[in-house]
Amino acid sequence: MSTENVPKSGEKEMSFLEHLEELRWRLVRSIVAVLAGSVIAFIFKEQILEFLIYPFNEAASMVAEDAGNGIVASNTKLIYLAPTEAFMVYIKLAVFAGLFIASPYVFYQLWKFIAPGLLEKEKRYVPYFVFFSTFFFMAGAFFCYFVVIKYGLHFLLSFQTETLEANFAIREYLKFVTLMILTFGIVFEMPILSWFLTRVGILTPKFIREKRRFGIVGIFIVAAILTPPDPFSQIALAIPLIALYEISIWVSRAALPKDTLNEKSS
Repeated sequence: MSTENVPKSGEKEMSFLEHLEELRWRLVRSIVAVLAGSVIAFIFKEQILEFLIYPFNEAASMVAEDAGNGIVASNTKLIYLAPTEAFMVYIKLAVFAGLFIASPYVFYQLWKFIAPGLLEKEKRYVPYFVFFSTFFFMAGAFFCYFVVIKYGLHFLLSFQTETLEANFAIREYLKFVTLMILTFGIVFEMPILSWFLTRVGILTPKFIREKRRFGIVGIFIVAAILTPPDPFSQIALAIPLIALYEISIWVSRAALPKDTLNEKSS
């Protein structure tokens, strides 16, 4: 019998309550890391706000160029409607940025929680898991920031007329932007999820290939749910998701245990 699945001497199997306690401490550490990142981010709150407003200004300028004058650009504003709204916006921005700052540590805590259920040789993948989880999350976030938000806002602002003027509440604008960025960051984790589910025996590359048509339909449904109700945002999310679905097939095959590959080839 293979000894790969046998725990090393000195290791003991954790009970259900011990797993819950372990999860609690991992969550506590992650929350503390996010709070620490938020404190750091609050120091640079104005720079972060300018960074998130940049796509809005770019989209407004593009609409003005389309119109052939500067009327739209000069009238398109971000405003706040309550005395405390600006302060609360800075607080929320700090927490949002703190999540990004702490994301490598959060992914590390996630891995440390699931690692005890893996083989000893699989635990060597910790650095790779943390790196690629962070990479795909950031890739999704930056794709959203530089492409989807800018051109999505361009599309939405183009509906202005002489009697219909766009003045967005800063709270609603930042809610829209942060939700979009987080959504893209999370859905870009699809290859990482594919790798993990394949390693634990839940998923196979054959299953992903055979369900491709259903997967693509599901992707467009998810895109319609997660994005604002405009076709540009939905397509902008669906296209990279389809590409990630194809990448996940390759990742799933690479993650198959060697004994499984040998059985299929024999």
